[in-house]
Amino acid sequence: MTNSLQSLFKLIAQAKNEQALRSQLSVEAREHFAAKRSGLFFFDQIPFADRRFQKALEFGLTIEHNPVVRYLVERHAPVHEALVVSPKVWSLICPRADHWHVMAGPIVSNGQLVGAIGFTREQTTPAFDTQNLVDLSALCLHLSTWVATVRSQHCSLRADCLTSRELQIAQLVALGRTNAEIGIELWITENSVKQALKRMFRKLEVSSRAEMVAQLSKR
Repeated sequence: MTNSLQSLFKLIAQAKNEQALRSQLSVEAREHFAAKRSGLFFFDQIPFADRRFQKALEFGLTIEHNPVVRYLVERHAPVHEALVVSPKVWSLICPRADHWHVMAGPIVSNGQLVGAIGFTREQTTPAFDTQNLVDLSALCLHLSTWVATVRSQHCSLRADCLTSRELQIAQLVALGRTNAEIGIELWITENSVKQALKRMFRKLEVSSRAEMVAQLSKR
C-alpha cells in the first residue's frame, strides 16, 4: 500500500498541468482506494453553463444539504460520510448505490479551498476507514503543494506577457485610479485605457480589475 501511495506522489510531481494531473491520477488513485468512482475537481473549472449540472450542485454539493461538503469546506480536512452522518441519513442525501460510501479530500492553495478529490464505493463494499483518511491526507498535501506551485508559475508567465505600458496601467489600477485618471496621467485617451484593460484581462485570464490586481500582486 505504501508503494502504491509513493507512485501516486510521483504521478503528481510529473504532471505538467491540471488536465494532465487529472488524467494521470484518475485510475491509479481509484485503484489505491479500491473505489468504484473517483473525481478530481477544481472549482474554477466546473461547467456551470450546464443548467442540470448546476441544479444538482446547488442541492447536492452545498454545505446546507451535504455534511461531507460542509466538513470539507469548514475544516479543509479529508472526510468520509460515516464521520459526519448516519448510514440512514446518508442514504437520503445520496441514494445512489455506487455512492453508498464516499470520501473526499481538500485541495488548498494560499489558504483557500480551490478543489477537491473524491472517491465512492458501492453498497456491497466496505466503508472507507481511518487508514484511507490518512492516505488521502497525504495525497491532498501533495496535490495542494503541486497546485500552489504550478498556478504560481502560470500566473508569473502570464504576467510577463504584459507590455511596459500595460504594467503602468496595472500599477495605477492598483492605486485606485479610474480610467479617466489613468488616461490623464499617462497622456492617453480614456478609451485607450479601456481597450488596454480588455487586452490585459484576456492575457491574464481574469474578468475584473480586482482579480487582475490580486494576480499581479502574487507575482
